[in-house]
Amino acid sequence: MNRRRPLVFAAAAVGALAAAAFALPNLPPNPLTDAVNDRIFQERQKRFATAAEAPTRGEPAFVLPSWIPKDATDVRIRARAGGEARLIRFTLGSAPLDGPQCGAGKPKRLAGPGLGAKAKWWPRDTRAEERPECRDVHQYQVAVRGKHVYAWTDGTPSPGARIHDQAQAPADAARR
Repeated sequence: MNRRRPLVFAAAAVGALAAAAFALPNLPPNPLTDAVNDRIFQERQKRFATAAEAPTRGEPAFVLPSWIPKDATDVRIRARAGGEARLIRFTLGSAPLDGPQCGAGKPKRLAGPGLGAKAKWWPRDTRAEERPECRDVHQYQVAVRGKHVYAWTDGTPSPGARIHDQAQAPADAARR
């Protein structure tokens, strides 16, 4: 009988870990889910009541692209821990989205968001509605559904973007 006990404990532990892997990414943010998402999935998420509450500098994964209207509300971001791949969802306020634009060159074809555990708030089928947006350091794919806007990037630089220069600008400004 004692030989079975370690096997039972191991099976229970594996079952608990498997259940947690499926449940934790969809729970509201809290210290436990944040730690699991950060360490296991290498993803982080944050929610802001308004775009004005989002940081303007600091951790790049949560700094909003400049083309998002300042009066946007219910801003949700899920990002790869390194910040290069992001899902962003927000609700338009009174200021309209001026439409995705790529004026600095031909946008690249992006494969997909590439985030492993997609957020519960992210729709499954935006591909047909997506248009490229290239006014930021990274190229985004943007879909608008009524007042809800869904944008994602896999970290592909926008055509003509000079990532090193733009990443260096905040550090240069801080030194002045």
